[in-house]
This record gives sequence, C-alpha cells and structure tokens, in this order.
Amino acid sequence: MMKYMMPILLACALPTLVAAQDKDSITLRKLADEVLTHSTAYENLRVLTKQVGGRLAGSPGMVKAEQWGVNALKEAGADTVYLQACMVPHWVRGAREEARIISSRRDYLLPLNILALGNSVGSGPDGVTAPVLEVSSFDDLEAKKEEVKGKIVFYNYHFDPTYIKTFHAYGDAVKYRGQGASRAAKYGALAVIVRSMSHGANNFPHTGAMQYDSAYPKIPAVAIGLEDADRLSQRIQDDASAKVFLRTNCEMLPDTIGHNVIAELKGSKYPDQYITVGGHLDSWDVAEGAHDDGTGCVQSIEVLRAYKALGIRPAHTLRVVLFANEENGSRGGKKYAEVAKARHEKHVFALESDAGGFTPRGFITTLPPALKAKVLGWRPLLEPYGIYDFTEEGGGVDVGQIHALLGTPMGELSPDSQRYFDVHHAANDVFEAVNKRELELGALGMAAFLYLVDENF
Repeated sequence: MMKYMMPILLACALPTLVAAQDKDSITLRKLADEVLTHSTAYENLRVLTKQVGGRLAGSPGMVKAEQWGVNALKEAGADTVYLQACMVPHWVRGAREEARIISSRRDYLLPLNILALGNSVGSGPDGVTAPVLEVSSFDDLEAKKEEVKGKIVFYNYHFDPTYIKTFHAYGDAVKYRGQGASRAAKYGALAVIVRSMSHGANNFPHTGAMQYDSAYPKIPAVAIGLEDADRLSQRIQDDASAKVFLRTNCEMLPDTIGHNVIAELKGSKYPDQYITVGGHLDSWDVAEGAHDDGTGCVQSIEVLRAYKALGIRPAHTLRVVLFANEENGSRGGKKYAEVAKARHEKHVFALESDAGGFTPRGFITTLPPALKAKVLGWRPLLEPYGIYDFTEEGGGVDVGQIHALLGTPMGELSPDSQRYFDVHHAANDVFEAVNKRELELGALGMAAFLYLVDENF
C-alpha cells in the first residue's frame, strides 16, 4: 500500500516546498536590493581604516577600534551591545626595522625591505651581522644543519602558483613563518629571514605571527619583500663573502585587557539559541587592516543593519561578534567559546568573514552530513547573487574556537582569493584596495546565507 501512497504524499508536499522556496527567493531579493542600495559597510570601513587605522592587540588603536565597533553596532540597530573582556598579548614593533646586504662588491650596502614578525624578540641595539644560509625547506635545513651555527637562516620558500585557491598556497608556506625561527635556533642560527607569504608583484614585506619553541633560544625573525628576497638569493650566490646586517626593536610586554565587541538581535522563537556572525577587529600595526579584517567586521554589522531595515526578526538570536586578537593569539575567539560553554549556551551556527572583501564565490563549512545536504540544496537560491561554491570543508580561526569547544557547526565566507595575498599583513592593505561593490556583495551573501540557516537549521 505504501508504494501507492508515496506519489500522493509527494504531490501534497510539493506545493508547500515550492511556496517556501518562493518565500525565500523573495526575501533574498529584498536583502539584495537593501544591501546594494543602502549599505553602510563601505562608509563604516572608511571610518575604521582612516580614523582608527592599525589596531594590534594591546595598542591604543585597539581601544579606539572597540569604541568604533560599539558605535557602529548601535547605529545599525542592535537590541543590545556590550563588551566581553579578555586578556590579550601586547607585542610592540618599536622603531623601524633595518636590514642591508654587506658585500665586498662595489655596491657594498644594499638596503632590504623587511618587517619583524609578530611576537618576535628584537635584535638588541647593535643588531645582528652574519653570513646568510639560504634554505628552500625544512628538509633542506636539516640537510645543512652543520652549516647553520652563527648564521642568519634565510627561508626562501615560494608560494606555490599551481594552487588555484591561494589560501592553499598560504597553508603550504606559512609553517616557515610560524616555526622557522625555533627550527633554525635549534642548530645555532642568530636570526631568520622569511620570504613573505605572498605572490604579489611588489616588494612589500608581509608580517604575521610566529611562535617560539621553549626548548630553543629566541632569535629575531623578519619577513622580506619578494623582490628583495630574490635579490638576496642572487647576491649570496654571486658573493660568498656577503653578509646581512639586521636590526629590530620589537618586544613583548605584559598581557593587557582587550574586548570582544558583541551585539545581539533577539530571536523571535528561540531567543536563547544563537547564530554568530563576525570578523576580527584587530589588525597588524603596519597597515589599515582594510581587507584583513575590516571588511569582515563591516560585513557582519551590515547583516544586522539589513535585517533591521527590512523588519526581518530571526527565529534565533543573531550575535555579531567583532573578535579581539585574532592575529597573534586568538584570545577573543577563545574567550567567546569559553563563556558560551560556561553559560551552557546553545549555538546553532557560527559564520566568519576573514578572507578579504573580494567578490564572494561561496562558503566553506564544517557541518554534519544532513546540514551539509541542506546547504548544497540552497545553490539555486544563492547562485543568482554569484554564490555557488559550497563543497570545501573548513571555517574561520575565531569561530573555529567555538566549534572545537562546543561542536558548533561553522562556516566562512569564501571570496575570490587571487588578490588577497597581495595585501595580506602588508602596508598596502588600505581602504583604497577595497572595491565597494565587491564588499557589499559579500555582505549580501552573508545575510542571505544566515537567513537560510535561521529558517532551516
């Protein structure tokens, strides 16, 4: 009997399914019209980058950015806005870094464009002068370990251009920035120079966090621009007597207090269940932090603003979180997860935008199979807005903390990545590098995706 009933049941269910899809399609179109016509994301980003600027954890810029976040979220129409305190590291760069090649050749002093890596120790006022040992990988370092003592190790590992998604090239190369100093110090290196995590056609050095292994001495670590990396490589091949002088003035000060900036739009059905959306509020000190991650912050604020403007009251409480200290500690994401666990909160989903404000392509997610199937089924609704790629697994660094602690399903906006590492952690990550239309399309994609999450999870 059941086999005869199934077509009847499907026929009865089909109109309801079509009606739900029509309703969703109409709501997404309204969101598109609202965001692409009335968005405040670009202006919010202008204020954050030009009036606050660099905002590394522990810096005066951090405090200014927190107040900017409170004001922007109130103006967006949040029901409540509050600060969540957490201890953050306080690393300072100090006076500008110096580096040059010292050679017996005629042009004996060649300046090099470098930046100290975040969390690195300084060189001391006298700097470090030593021969340079170039290595292409950690395996190469091991093969040359007897040559390391008393030298500056130069990790000249290139971004792999064969990766289409450039975050995969970053994931492949970033271990040299993170672990390179201690791996070289193990064999007596005096300092390390790391080829920047970039494939940009420029000479901007790209900073970023590094970590020390407590088993070995702490030595200075710097990133070098790509053009100067190539020049240094060629010079030490041509002149065996060449040395490098480098001086950095950075230091780690005692931890200080920072804050996650949190806003809520109360849920109409499940006010004690949460959908999180956010970006990280901190940025490296050498830039305005436009793409990394001002865009993620203003896109998250725009989701809330658009919902308020259209009278969309989500079933679950929407939380916008501007996370503290993602760049060199992830303390904000950890605190958010710890508090959620301590309060026994139920978190339905957590979304992050921390891959730049470029044209959105899709969402990276980590979901149970049943929820992943639902997301894949949303493609016809989202594809008209350029959102079509949902296959990759993953999520952002900050929302990854609550995923690890509570098992919360998570995701991250996935924009086109081809230009991101031209500016990532470098001085050219400025407001002018952000395209208004692309920024708004990303905000629209997030608002639409979270609307579907709220309706279906």
